[in-house]
Amino acid sequence: MQHIKNFRYKIYYNFLNNLAKELTRFYNVKLSKSFKVTNKLKGRGYDPVTSSDKAFERFIRTKISNKFPDHQIIGEEYGRKLSKSDFSWIIDPIDGTRSYVIGNPSWSNLISLNYKGIPVLGMANFPELKKYYLNFNNKIAYKFENGKRKRIKVNNKVVFKKARIAGAFHGALSLTKQKKILKVLKLLEFPCFDALSYSHLAEGKIDIVLQCGNKIWDIHPLIPIIEAAGGKVSTWTGDEAKKGGNIIVANNEKNKKQMIKLLKPAC
Repeated sequence: MQHIKNFRYKIYYNFLNNLAKELTRFYNVKLSKSFKVTNKLKGRGYDPVTSSDKAFERFIRTKISNKFPDHQIIGEEYGRKLSKSDFSWIIDPIDGTRSYVIGNPSWSNLISLNYKGIPVLGMANFPELKKYYLNFNNKIAYKFENGKRKRIKVNNKVVFKKARIAGAFHGALSLTKQKKILKVLKLLEFPCFDALSYSHLAEGKIDIVLQCGNKIWDIHPLIPIIEAAGGKVSTWTGDEAKKGGNIIVANNEKNKKQMIKLLKPAC
């Protein structure tokens, strides 16, 4: 991610910093007691959406529209608000809805600010865990927890054979393809808890994350955080991750390329 000249990083950073706190308060006051669940796939699988997903997205859209009325907005639950602006906000109101439904606290609110289609600032807020992640620019990212701000960086010195690897395929990778990458499956030491695992990589707790079937709202908010912390993001084929798909995130370029080589039979 390159630095964008004359981009008002601080204005948008401050907005997202405040919004993360507001989202946690909104959850604690309005959403923490009960919610309704429906299945988007209706018998063809399981893709839950809750009343909280929709309430979070309405809340986020209102905050953005009040502050930046001309900006575009793209959200998982309510679609696109288009304009001629070069700025667009990408929203996943609850990343990890399955976790939310069963009471697993690893779910998050994900928001990115894109400029001309490129994710520039990202925020991952974890209301139940009382922490959030946010990049300041293309080289600085922070974790906010217990009222303190800490700069985060990947552990880029870890070599491939010692890398801590997390992964989840969410039914998006057939058994036939999984059989082609048995070497990769044997390397998976940790489950992937959606945005939480990506955030853990950004702060050096794990070194490689693999996922399948990401939509733009799943990955756009995380790209700026990871890259500002020194991490590398791409698809399994080595292409840019901004269109979503099968995603690999690594602590350094060498480890990313080595994992991509192992993943090639499944691509």
